[in-house]
Amino acid sequence: AAAAAGGGGCSPAGGGSVPVLFCFSVFARPSSVPHGAGYELLIQKFLSLYGDQIDMHRKFVVQLFAEEWSQYIDLPKGFLVSERCKVRLVPLQIQMTTLGNLTPSSTVFFCCDMQERFRPAIKYFGDIISVGQRLLQGARLLGIPVIVTEQYPKGLGSTVQEIDLTGAKLVLPKTKFSMVLPEVEAALAEIPGVRSVVLFGVETHVCIQQTALELIGRGLEVHIVADATSSRSMMDRMFALE
Repeated sequence: AAAAAGGGGCSPAGGGSVPVLFCFSVFARPSSVPHGAGYELLIQKFLSLYGDQIDMHRKFVVQLFAEEWSQYIDLPKGFLVSERCKVRLVPLQIQMTTLGNLTPSSTVFFCCDMQERFRPAIKYFGDIISVGQRLLQGARLLGIPVIVTEQYPKGLGSTVQEIDLTGAKLVLPKTKFSMVLPEVEAALAEIPGVRSVVLFGVETHVCIQQTALELIGRGLEVHIVADATSSRSMMDRMFALE
């Protein structure tokens, strides 16, 4: 049975169709498929729901949420939908040729932890502030949403005064390395057709790297602005960017 093969699913569904929650990137949309639908029909449904956001140059895998493990697993071989379940489409790899085409309507800027207490410790901090400010000016001119985080601002201070956050969609504190917080995911879900994130700030090998990896895992293209990100150590920065 499909439920046994998947180790997941929810309550059994009768009739000719089965409710399925289709998740892609930061989005989740309920729909239904015929009872007994397999991999091909699930792919077709993903395309019908998210076709304008799926980059066909990439390779994807369908995963099933397994209640037994409380996490997603690769869709079992021969899986057929027989009960209500949750599936997601995730990229297997990022093709570098897909990067480079940015359009304002599908892009978000992420400004990460450009805070006062980092000023004396981060290499070339003044330079990355200057570039970051120009990026935010460009975002305002082009109408690109900006999301800003501040790492433990109570102890590390607010974003430096040189960075003008006027018009930012979201400015919020964090205590984890990644910027991908629930509030950020909710904000991304409010932006139709978002595909690309322009990411800059500090530190390259910690918060920038973790944010990039999480966004890539959600199917988004990530463009790190090399001259607007830095670390305490240039070696850390170099290997993180590589």
